[in-house]
Amino acid sequence: MKIAVFPGDGIGAEVAREAVRVLEALNLPGLTLVEGDVGAIAYQRHGHPLPAETLDMAKASDAVLFGAVGDPSCDNLERHLRPEQAVLGLRSKLGLFANLRPATVFQGLEDMSGLRPELARTIDMLIVRELNGDVYFGDKGVRETADGEREGWDMMSYSTSEVRRIAHSGFQAARKRGSKLCSVDKANVLETSQLWRDVVVEVAAEYSDVELTHMYVDNAAMQMVKDPSQFDVVLTGNLFGDILSDLASMCVGSIGLLASASLGERQTKFGTFGLYEPIHGSAPDIAGQGLANPMAAILSVAMMLRHSFGMEDQAGRTEAAVAKALADGVRGRDLGGDLSTAAIGDAVLERL
Repeated sequence: MKIAVFPGDGIGAEVAREAVRVLEALNLPGLTLVEGDVGAIAYQRHGHPLPAETLDMAKASDAVLFGAVGDPSCDNLERHLRPEQAVLGLRSKLGLFANLRPATVFQGLEDMSGLRPELARTIDMLIVRELNGDVYFGDKGVRETADGEREGWDMMSYSTSEVRRIAHSGFQAARKRGSKLCSVDKANVLETSQLWRDVVVEVAAEYSDVELTHMYVDNAAMQMVKDPSQFDVVLTGNLFGDILSDLASMCVGSIGLLASASLGERQTKFGTFGLYEPIHGSAPDIAGQGLANPMAAILSVAMMLRHSFGMEDQAGRTEAAVAKALADGVRGRDLGGDLSTAAIGDAVLERL
């Protein structure tokens, strides 16, 4: 089992360290960990946020554990050299098109949610976000209009095949959960979304056991805070999924609790190759202070064990250890406590 660890920038290195401690504590057979540079640290050392040697390391591994990227010192670099291009590049070059982002309120954290406790405790959803299309990967630029104004533009587009493959991922995930899928788009004003909806409807014919509904993204945002219990699997595009998953993080109490898996079609001898990361960013304002919550990174390890290695027992043990720590009052600053990153890692390891 070969896992590439890319800590990245800011708190990425801090939370990845605790996630690696969990991996090592599980005593997985034949585990090999290799580490590479991504993001701002990679630009500083190699002149590019995703060096060729890092990409090669990922391709030679069975899974990737990713920390976070981003550094204000790089804000004025050309866009293709900014830290965020590391994760976008990995998703694109590794064919990782399906992003799974579960959102569930842990017992005892209902009061930490931005919602009323009676609503918060009903949250149990999975956001399935397409990763390789939309405005993030479309043509873009800045041009001058006829009257001399600067005008920024970004092209949003999806092809039938791109929508079809992510739709299959969404329906297959729904089959393993509550057999309900809500496809989120903006088909009333966007041609891209109309095509998205048409293709999702076509794919739905192959999943008669899954209930399909549609919702405009603005209404979906409203419904997530009004009645989150109505959602099981939420299927949506790159831009809308990015926004809605951050909204979901505040519904469950903290962005420091949300893990993610980015999957493609590549299979290894163990399972599906994937990249696993907490959904939070590099948080440069608290980097190096031991204030970050590593639980999302640890829960990303659980997703890795489940999806890339088929180790359901170890995945469940890891998730149970995090849940027990939270139930016992283990809290970092993001949850109103004062425990350090390492202390939270210690608490999870004790329960593991």
